[in-house]
Amino acid sequence: MRNNFKNKVYPAVFFIALVFIWEGISRLNILPQFILPSPGKILISLVLNFRAMQSHILITLYETLVGFTISIFLSVAISIIMDALISVRRTLYPLLVISQTIPIIILAPLFIIWFGYGYLPKIIIVILICFFPITISLLQGLVTVDKDFIDLMRSMGAGKYQIYRLVKIPSAMPNFFAGLKIAATYSIMGATIGEWVGGKHGLGVYMIRAKQSFATDKVFASIIIITALSILFLKIIEFVEKKFMPWLKISEGIYIEE
Repeated sequence: MRNNFKNKVYPAVFFIALVFIWEGISRLNILPQFILPSPGKILISLVLNFRAMQSHILITLYETLVGFTISIFLSVAISIIMDALISVRRTLYPLLVISQTIPIIILAPLFIIWFGYGYLPKIIIVILICFFPITISLLQGLVTVDKDFIDLMRSMGAGKYQIYRLVKIPSAMPNFFAGLKIAATYSIMGATIGEWVGGKHGLGVYMIRAKQSFATDKVFASIIIITALSILFLKIIEFVEKKFMPWLKISEGIYIEE
């Protein structure tokens, strides 16, 4: 309990200290306001411009939620197929790893050319960003299930469906949620990157317009919104995780069997 309290207090104190140092640098005019606005000015900008940002926030959220949901279904299906069929795993796994060496920012302009400036290219970017961590994490969980459990189920006459439903999928759930949490932290960023490259609405577009106007406080306000949404996504997944895995105690990202 004491260690848990320290784990929360130390980062908070360090962050508050950084904010005060930042505020002091801004008040002393060491750097111009259009380069590094003060935290106070950023918060004021966030409050004053939040209404104008609402439509952009909703669009980015829509792109993120659709892409994230599709990536979950794709990841679950591909992971199970790769686990069930070794030949498919040997074929696809190296390609999945190689695909991560290609920066998404390079592919984004191609998606804009192929699919236009609507929602579709941003959703595809979110899918690509979220697909890999979920798939690899879930596959790792399925592959590393205790073989004794599987042999026991087979000796009792269980088929493949029953083995997956009763043994493999429950055992792989910690890995699955670990992948979800990684993907969730990148999902908002993926939609924003797509909007940077080409779009009419969204937080990425709002940031580009603010940057072109040298309204750095608005850019930082957008970053705060993106960070808050990412943390919110992460907390929602942690809440669902606790509901789906009541047999595990989840503390600071560490799984402990009760």
